Amino acid sequence: MTTYTKHINNLLKPNITEKETVLDLFAGCGGLSLGFEAAGFETIGYEMDVAATNTYNKNLHGKCNAIKLDLDFKYPNAEIIIGGPPCQPFSVGGHQKGMEDARDGFPIFIDAVTKLQPKVFMFENVRGLLYTNKWYFDLVIKELQKLGYLIEYKLLNAVDFGVPQNRERLFVIGHRNKFIFPKPQNKKVTVGEAIGDTMNIEVEGSKFFTASMDTYVANYEKASACVNPRDLYADRPARTLTCRNLAGATGDMQRVKLPDGRRRRINHREAARLQSFPDWFEFTGNETQRYNQIGNAVPPLLAYHLASAIKDCYHREDLYQPYEIIENNLQANSVLTLF
Repeated sequence: MTTYTKHINNLLKPNITEKETVLDLFAGCGGLSLGFEAAGFETIGYEMDVAATNTYNKNLHGKCNAIKLDLDFKYPNAEIIIGGPPCQPFSVGGHQKGMEDARDGFPIFIDAVTKLQPKVFMFENVRGLLYTNKWYFDLVIKELQKLGYLIEYKLLNAVDFGVPQNRERLFVIGHRNKFIFPKPQNKKVTVGEAIGDTMNIEVEGSKFFTASMDTYVANYEKASACVNPRDLYADRPARTLTCRNLAGATGDMQRVKLPDGRRRRINHREAARLQSFPDWFEFTGNETQRYNQIGNAVPPLLAYHLASAIKDCYHREDLYQPYEIIENNLQANSVLTLF
């Protein structure tokens, strides 16, 4: 077991010390919730995927409910709302159904904030929301500002917070106090520090490349002008883990190259470490479901740093600004309505 693994195994454990409840919408297998429970918060999750819900309930202190949320849903009281609303239907090249698309989770998230008026909320999403889909991001922000929140947002790379993976995501915080994003750490954790005890050996359930797969990968790398083969290297962090490159037999599959030259796909335990899930965290479901849960998750170690920053914000009563003060500071822009 590596030093990094011992660190996340000890740090990232549910340890409820706060009286506030955190509502986790679109919770997945509980990456965000694990970070918040390790920081002391009780959580309640909502997730429509049953396998992911089962994983959440197997590992976390709070309960996750397997349900598809809608605008008529009545939420339990919660002082903090977090989540990763799916935002799939907004690319310029797509059908551009926007808020009319059932896959869009932002109306649900905004509805929950409207009903509960939490003191703090946070959501994460892909960086593309700031670029291709900036028009929709601006719309969401204006809706949340109408509810009396100050909005802070920032692109954060998980590798800057102790996660052995380059994974850049957008994090948005709504508050009425003063929020300060956690500071990046100086040292980056490498793949070797995370899975160095297994990456050079044949592990249980190893799936090795066939000759035809090796040929396919060689052709893929040649066509894409790849300077280095897309293997995992012990002396650097991993590439971004996704459902596709974990579960699928693709040219950019997450894999290691053994000393004898064979390549094998990383197993789900290695993938979990690269996402900063502790070894004690058990995933339920079949192989593909486990990989998808890991690929979709917010790294719990990054979630822990954000939860700690939100805890500081939540308890800064001296800086609390009532709704009326914030409302007067908002720009008097005309806004579209999501509902």
